[in-house]
Amino acid sequence: MSPVPLFVAIPLGAAFLIPMLGIWWKKSGEVLAALSTVILAVMAILSIGSTAVTHHMGGWAPPVGIALVSDGLTVLLLIAVNVVAFLCILFSLKYMTAYSGLPKYYSLFMLMVAGMNGVVVSGDLFNLYVFLEIASIASYALVAFGTEADELEAGFKYLVLGSVASVMILFAIGTVYAVTGTLNMADAAREISLRFSGAGAMNPALLLAAAMFLMGFSLKAALVPFHAWLPDAHPSAPAPISAMLSGVVIKSLGVYAICRVFFHVFGFDPNVTSSVILANSMIWLAVLSIIIGGLVAVGQWDYKRLLAYSSIGQVGYVILGLGVGARVLATGGPRSLAALAILGGLFHLLNHAAFKSLLFLSSGAIQHATGTRDMKQMGGLRDKMPITSATTNLAALSISGVPPFSGFWSKLIILIAVVKAEHYVVAGIAIVMAFVTLVYYVKVQREIIFGSVRGAVEKAKEVPAAMYVPLIILAIVCVGFGLLYPVFGYRILEPARDALLNGAEYVKLVLG
Repeated sequence: MSPVPLFVAIPLGAAFLIPMLGIWWKKSGEVLAALSTVILAVMAILSIGSTAVTHHMGGWAPPVGIALVSDGLTVLLLIAVNVVAFLCILFSLKYMTAYSGLPKYYSLFMLMVAGMNGVVVSGDLFNLYVFLEIASIASYALVAFGTEADELEAGFKYLVLGSVASVMILFAIGTVYAVTGTLNMADAAREISLRFSGAGAMNPALLLAAAMFLMGFSLKAALVPFHAWLPDAHPSAPAPISAMLSGVVIKSLGVYAICRVFFHVFGFDPNVTSSVILANSMIWLAVLSIIIGGLVAVGQWDYKRLLAYSSIGQVGYVILGLGVGARVLATGGPRSLAALAILGGLFHLLNHAAFKSLLFLSSGAIQHATGTRDMKQMGGLRDKMPITSATTNLAALSISGVPPFSGFWSKLIILIAVVKAEHYVVAGIAIVMAFVTLVYYVKVQREIIFGSVRGAVEKAKEVPAAMYVPLIILAIVCVGFGLLYPVFGYRILEPARDALLNGAEYVKLVLG
């Protein structure tokens, strides 16, 4: 029996059981959500080093039947999604006590996890869309969970823009089906390769589908100029949901989907001229995100809003590594250089899941203790909340790219690949914006952590253990990823990189 379907079945079952049991058992949400997420996190970690598999739902082989696929890229995303989900649920046990309707919160949370896991393991385009919608609809409701004016406005904006993205993705899927006659990703990739690899140009309908996919998934990933929903959604959502949105939702619904569709379905074939156009589009979307996200973050005084714009910039670095790797493949460059760029992008994806989740959870702990997100009203937090302050500092150093923390190594790999690919202007922009990142996180440290105690911090005290234990675990991850890459890199990152590089192996895995 393959364990792959359980990554969807467990959270989906919990999401339906929690509201029913909540009628008689008020703690059902906390217990079932914590139990489900810890099981999923352990399963994801145990999948490291596992053999790539395809599970045929109902025994029907693809392309006729529905396939769930687990390869190196799948394992990487499953680890990120389910470990962060477990830590966010642990944090929620104390943080969410101020909210009402908690069974609904935990049920929606588990639906969001089920949707993300479904996107990651799905082997066909339509089921990817279905799971993407499950995760999206749950996240719309969770952003507005506080039901105040700001939360409702942010949730409505997220819903409207997310629906636009969903429509574009659905139209793109329909176009691919019209041209290839299949929804299975491996089968569609085979059809596209057979029909157009020697033609010199992609079918115009497929090129339109690729453009719609790129816009739809870029909106889900909050890349500039498709980012308008994110700066409002993150500050308004409860802290655990902000951590999920930035840490894993935009990765699984956006970045992962871009990787799977463009590297495996369309491919970056040197014989197809439009491949270079798609790769260049990824690079310039990344550059815009890095610049806009970083520069706007500098002027923010709302702590969570600053973190939101920071997410836009950091996802830009992830897409930059992947885009440079795609362009090298599309121009027939050395595969070793493409492998380096893709590895850097995936490494930064994993790092960002850790340190941005930590920063958003720490912002929730700070707001819980002080009652404010305004950095002008804070100061001297290290004396009042030493654990939260220490973990926040570690995350800030990591995301700023200070050695030896994990963010330094992933950014360094991306920059080396960009320079070797001779994108010197892009490399210069990425380096300058890395220093800008350091500037606004020094601002965070100066205004919140250090200095004299003032304003809202005077009566603050350290949060309960259920809230600071996830912070400690994520801080250890930020340090460990930086110091122990040789230990885990070849087990987690390199299989994911190889999965993206070898599209033919994905087709063979699914179709035989």
